[in-house]
Amino acid sequence: MKAMIFAAGLGTRLRPLTNDRPKALVEVAGVPLLEIIIKRLSMAGFDEIIINIHHFGGKVISFLNDHDYFGTNIYLSDERDLLLDTGGGLKKARWFFGDEPFLVHNVDILTDLDLKAFYNHHMNSGATATVAVRNRTSSRQFLFDPSNRLSGWQNVKTGEQRICRPQPDLTPQSFSGIHVISPDLFRFFPDNKRVFSMIDVYLAACGQTTINAYNHDSSNWLDVGTIESLDRAADLLRHLPLE
Repeated sequence: MKAMIFAAGLGTRLRPLTNDRPKALVEVAGVPLLEIIIKRLSMAGFDEIIINIHHFGGKVISFLNDHDYFGTNIYLSDERDLLLDTGGGLKKARWFFGDEPFLVHNVDILTDLDLKAFYNHHMNSGATATVAVRNRTSSRQFLFDPSNRLSGWQNVKTGEQRICRPQPDLTPQSFSGIHVISPDLFRFFPDNKRVFSMIDVYLAACGQTTINAYNHDSSNWLDVGTIESLDRAADLLRHLPLE
């Protein structure tokens, strides 16, 4: 099974730690985020992984070399010339993916979500993509109909709403930074753009194909995006087996 780790971000909210390293190499209880995600994916059966790099990308390469790529088939998608955002990053790595669905995982997300069960759920659903979501407070949220099909998106702070499938009784849920995608989704990627978000792709696609929610409120989950989150991340890591 194949997976991608989004690891190219600047990590601005983690400064000053990211003044001399990429966000992917910020440590939680002495373990770099990238190492945690690689090991979690490997344990779930993902044996081919591609990682995008940008900010201090050379340090990611050196880290992987120093650890013999953790005994995993790891490939790199080099964005050091231009940071492509999530959609553009996935588009650049299109060459890596075959005909089977693949999992995408943000490097700064820690969770005990069963990644293999999540992947299998998508495989059995017939959906083009399945996004992991939670009922949590967030300024930006996906909107789902009663059958858990994506129908829109909203920005709570600005009041902006983008509806792709007008439906009654839409339920907001917040994206968890993990998704499973079938290659058919690539037909909805813009041809004339390099830099764009996966949110834009999903909203362009959801009126024409099925994007489903996978709620995992029963799992522990943390966005390790700020200095203040590192202590909580260390607590969560104690309960995450990595071997």
